[in-house]
Amino acid sequence: MLKELDGIVLKSRDYGETHKIITMYTKQIGKMTALCRGANKAKSRLSAVSQPFIYGEFFTYLSGKGLSTVQQATVKQSYRSIREDIIKTAYAAYIVELLEINAGDRERDVFIFDQLTQTLQWINDKEDYFIPVMMFELKMFKKGGFLPVIDACVRCNQTEGLQAFSVFEGGLLCANCRHTDPHARTIAPALVKMLPILAHVPIERVGNISVKQENIQLLRQLLDEYYDRYGSYRLKSKRFLQQMDKFSL
Repeated sequence: MLKELDGIVLKSRDYGETHKIITMYTKQIGKMTALCRGANKAKSRLSAVSQPFIYGEFFTYLSGKGLSTVQQATVKQSYRSIREDIIKTAYAAYIVELLEINAGDRERDVFIFDQLTQTLQWINDKEDYFIPVMMFELKMFKKGGFLPVIDACVRCNQTEGLQAFSVFEGGLLCANCRHTDPHARTIAPALVKMLPILAHVPIERVGNISVKQENIQLLRQLLDEYYDRYGSYRLKSKRFLQQMDKFSL
């Protein structure tokens, strides 16, 4: 069956000397893999659209059991600024890798598709994109089934007096339960209130978020530590981001 799909290429790999196999996340059917015949040829019409981060319109022959095949495609958005900036490229690679490992095959999720396109657009257009990246990251934690408890105390379910984040316990702790993890990190009340917003609210409803730099850095550290403990896969893109941070690129 030939179907028109709006999709973003998550990853691409060579198949033989002239073909490519792409994994893309589509608005209509979710994550899928397809063959782009001849995409490695210099004059191929599929060469440009088979690159990572490309947002395109793909006319695809969907196979029930075997590999689907892209028959024709056009670029809707190339996110050029991402491609021209190594740091933006690294963060874009991180969010698409998170999606690729946490999304099931052909599980349609229009909300996540929209959040992906808007997050990539934000990274492409702006220099301050760390909060949108973390918003998408938390939504991927939820999709993967390991979102931390961020709207109540993870120990007693109390919603008042939340004051620390425990990687070990898997979420926020209130004043009465803080003692259960001596390594829990104290977080400001403003950040406590913001965590559920970052995890659940669509990026288009947030607008410009004003967050102190020290809170951004703390949240970045907590999310990294949390994923290292509960994430099921070691991400190549995350290792690269950590290397960039180490060498202050």
